[in-house]
Amino acid sequence: MDEPREECGVFGAWAPGEEVAKLAYYGLYAIQHRGQEAAGIAVSDGSSVVVYKDIGLVSQVFDESTLSSLRGHIAVGHCRYSTTGGNSWENAQPTFRTTTTGTSIALGHNGNLVNTSELAKRAANEGIKGLSGASTDSDVMTSLLAARPDLSIEAAAMELLPTLRGAFSLVFMDEHTLYAARDAQGVRPLVLGRLERGWVIASETAALDIVGASFVREVEPGELIAIDADGLRSQRWAVPEPKGCVFEYVYLARPDTTISGRGVHATRVEIGRRLAREHPVEADLVIPTPESGTPAAIGYAEESGIPYGQGLVKNAYVGRTFIQPSQTIRQLGIRLKLNPLRDVIRGKRLVVVDDSIVRGNTQRALVRMLRESGALEVHVRISSPPVKWPCFYGIDFASRAELVAGGLDVDGVRASIGADSLGYVSLDQLIAATEQPKSRLCAACFDGNYPIELPSADLIGKHVLEGVSRKVDAEGALERLDQAAGAEDAVRRP
Repeated sequence: MDEPREECGVFGAWAPGEEVAKLAYYGLYAIQHRGQEAAGIAVSDGSSVVVYKDIGLVSQVFDESTLSSLRGHIAVGHCRYSTTGGNSWENAQPTFRTTTTGTSIALGHNGNLVNTSELAKRAANEGIKGLSGASTDSDVMTSLLAARPDLSIEAAAMELLPTLRGAFSLVFMDEHTLYAARDAQGVRPLVLGRLERGWVIASETAALDIVGASFVREVEPGELIAIDADGLRSQRWAVPEPKGCVFEYVYLARPDTTISGRGVHATRVEIGRRLAREHPVEADLVIPTPESGTPAAIGYAEESGIPYGQGLVKNAYVGRTFIQPSQTIRQLGIRLKLNPLRDVIRGKRLVVVDDSIVRGNTQRALVRMLRESGALEVHVRISSPPVKWPCFYGIDFASRAELVAGGLDVDGVRASIGADSLGYVSLDQLIAATEQPKSRLCAACFDGNYPIELPSADLIGKHVLEGVSRKVDAEGALERLDQAAGAEDAVRRP
């Protein structure tokens, strides 16, 4: 994996009289880019909660007959990319639990907790069992939420939320109520929309657009929202300390999404303009790495006066696939996704604009391909600063040892990918393009300043629960919590 991947997309609807499963399907379809490993929808008709989930894309998991069988007026939907726990059916979401009083809970989570081991230990000590085979922070949260039969779901949530550390945008439900909550830093986005006959919660405003919901506001950091027959109510469980992920503007969000009042496409074009001012070069053509580099390439071309062109064609149908390529096809690598327009490229000095460099493998293959197609010079421009630090809040970057900029300076990265020149936009200029105060943004992957305290290196990582060996005695006490070190041990690694 050489592109940054976000963990998940979440969607919720409370809409009597609507086909809520289909609303959830189209909402998830709009945010499919946020997670392509698994998908699921839970619905309630007021008396029972039904969950349907599976490995695959939204369009692979659901068909007309499945959606028609999911009847109700409340829905929670989820599309997943795994940043905690592997890709298995058990780890697909929404997660589901039944309480001892018979109430059902279905939960979808976007983000990543950093105190998962601590929560798992607490659950084991209290004799709270997780789903057999599941190894996610989301499953631990759901187990803890369902473990208080003496409290309503709402009261249990108000008690649990302050004990969670890390990034979480949650949409969850019982038989009668739709809930949404966001961590006190608001690292991952979550928005509230209004339907003619109900309400919608989603990871991005683009999902509101596709189901015909009007944007109301963002779910506030440290807020719990509940929606039922009595309407919408809100409670604060923490003082907001906003630290929205700056990488949402760079890559993660759809270009037609709005974050904190700023359109993502306009932000990316502005980043490109600032990139051109910081790293000018004499060239004949500006081309993007489609699709993520396109808005910034437009901005670079506008600011530099160098013509913009389409030098690469993207195969629109390359995504997650169940068919593994043969060795021969695998060696072609990037050509599965991108192919050059030789007539456009031949004899040109190119500026190639991309959103980020993670390991550098994609850019290395791209530069080689452009040279083979006759490019005279290849100047790479990146619309984010060097990614030097792993993310523990919901983006599956490589460990620090695997990040190409973690061990090389800019000229070292340039030589590694084979470009004639390489320029990254500065962090100050990136933040200026977002029109957000620096104090309200998390840029830990660029500057190493983590706004939410991290635990010790042996208690964090994608497979933290899979590396935990549990021996629980008859009283349910945890005797041993052993974390196997591995590639995720990124805090200590050089």
